Formats: sequence, C-alpha cells, structure tokens
Amino acid sequence: MPAPMPTYLPWLMTAGFGWMYYRRLRRHFGWQPWQPRRTLARILILALVAAMLGLAAAFVPHVAAGMAVGALAGIALGWFGLKHTRFDAREGRRGYTPNPWIGGALSLLLVARLAWRWQDGAFSQGMAPGAANASPLTLGLAAALVCYGLTQAIGLHLSLRYKP
Repeated sequence: MPAPMPTYLPWLMTAGFGWMYYRRLRRHFGWQPWQPRRTLARILILALVAAMLGLAAAFVPHVAAGMAVGALAGIALGWFGLKHTRFDAREGRRGYTPNPWIGGALSLLLVARLAWRWQDGAFSQGMAPGAANASPLTLGLAAALVCYGLTQAIGLHLSLRYKP
C-alpha cells in the first residue's frame, strides 16, 4: 500500500510553480544582461521540449492542428518580439531590453487556460487512455509559448554573439 501524500504537498507545489512563473515573467521586463551559457542551455531545453510536443502531436492527432497553429504563432510572435527588442551594453556588459507585452501576454494566457482547465476538473480525472482529454487549445498555447521562447533565445544568441 502506498504511503499517503502529505496534506501540505499541493501547497508547496503551487508555491514552487508560482515562484517559477514569477521569475519567468520578471525576465520580460527591464534590461537583462546577456548570459551566453544560459541562453544556449535554454535553446537546448526548449528544442527538446518542442521535439516532445511534436511527438505528442503525432500520437494524439486531435491536438495536432492546434499545436501546429500555436507553434507557427509562437515563431511569428518571437520574430516580432525580436524586432522590438533593444540591444545595448551597460557597464561593459552586453544585454537587451525585451518587449514585455508579447512574452508576458503569452505566459498569462497559458496560466489562464490552465486555471480554466483546473476549474473544470480536467486535472482531477487522471489521464484517459489515449490522452482523449488533451485539449488542442491548451497544447496550442503551450506550443506557442515554447516556440516563442525558442525563437527569442536563438535570436538573442545570434544578435548578441557578435556585437561588441
């Protein structure tokens, strides 16, 4: 018989996710110093997540169209965001000031969608066989967020790598 889950664990997990999301949203505002290793790590992780989302779309065909639209929208928004990103140096360090509205809006959209699905009880039902309860809208927003982040990270790396 498995051990019972502590009653405080959901609260700790919620607080942990909240902290991670706060840090993510904070990266969309103000001047950010460029950290090449962190950018490369972000590119690798997001490319892996994008590949896993693509694999999920292949095995759950009813969400493939939503994920494809989300991925294309994320790439377009990432490119648009790069066009509105300012690159400069402060105190001898290269950095950038991202467009706060695009990344912040995408992040808040995904959180709102996940909260909506949670409110409807989608996460309390468990996984149905064949992932029949997977939502094309939720996975499309996730694909948009991942592809936006990947496009931004690649663009930052290419833009800041060769600037003095």
